[in-house]
Amino acid sequence: MEVKKSPKADLENKKNVFMQIGLVVTLAIVLIAFEWTTTDMDVSQFEMVDDLEAEEEIMPITRQEEVKPPPPPPPPKVADVLNIVEDDVELDEELDIEDTEMDDDTEVDFSDLAMDEEEADDAPVFFIVEEMPEFPGGEAELRKFIATSVKYPVIAQENGIQGRVYVSFVVNTKGKVTDVKIARGVDPNLDKEAIRVVNSMPAWKPGKQRGKAVKVSYTVPINFVLQ
Repeated sequence: MEVKKSPKADLENKKNVFMQIGLVVTLAIVLIAFEWTTTDMDVSQFEMVDDLEAEEEIMPITRQEEVKPPPPPPPPKVADVLNIVEDDVELDEELDIEDTEMDDDTEVDFSDLAMDEEEADDAPVFFIVEEMPEFPGGEAELRKFIATSVKYPVIAQENGIQGRVYVSFVVNTKGKVTDVKIARGVDPNLDKEAIRVVNSMPAWKPGKQRGKAVKVSYTVPINFVLQ
């Protein structure tokens, strides 16, 4: 078979030429590399820059100054002045001594005692104490006194009204019966008679708390029974 390739298109003829061109280019590059000059840079400049940056990054340590309070002012100085006098010098100041002796014509002010009595009226009222008030002669005499003192109201008798009336009162520190009132009543006429009987009671023996006479509230029943 006949080869139709053109002799001009055959690259084998130009192989040696391309090889020579390549060697020349390679040698030129090598020579340029050897002849290349470099400039030395001062490394110390970079070190200084690093040092400056490091110094800028360090934060200064600050401390708050302690504020001390001002010292207290010194106490005022008091000069002790001594007046030296001679024995013969007479003093203007004289000591007045009042005469406290009393005679028959001397008046005594008892206003303080009146105040004590007013304070006693304001004293609290007890219901239960260590020593309860006592009627003269005891409970038996109290019942006897009520039985003999009660006068049955005629109106209550005619209407057939009867019952038990409870009367409360206060025995004060002197044993006197005060603040009499009806605790539980039955009829106005019977209640009125019961109050009259309690008000007519003699002085009681006052109640005592811790050995001291005190006001004590007391209650007594009074029976009204028709015969």
